[in-house]
Amino acid sequence: MKKDIRQFTDRQAQIVVIAPHGTAKVKAYWEKENLPFIGIPDSDGTLGKIYGQEWNLIKLGRMPALFIIDQKGSIAFAQYAKNMADIPENSELLDILEGLN
Repeated sequence: MKKDIRQFTDRQAQIVVIAPHGTAKVKAYWEKENLPFIGIPDSDGTLGKIYGQEWNLIKLGRMPALFIIDQKGSIAFAQYAKNMADIPENSELLDILEGLN
């Protein structure tokens, strides 16, 4: 998403990443990688539980989940990954955003 941030912001999208780590680790990683979006620490999994994110120790922890929330606060798109690599392409997400505008 970092490389396509401009395409997301052009569609009035705000990217927020909920990370399964504490504040210090999230802050250090965001600074090291110079990430242009918001990172929210969720070390105890509270936010992940609210959105039904799967926790699977065999698959190394929390499975990725991705949501597009529209301007009314409704979930317009949700994907619960089957593994750590199961993430939609940016082009798919941009198409969904385009359809919302």
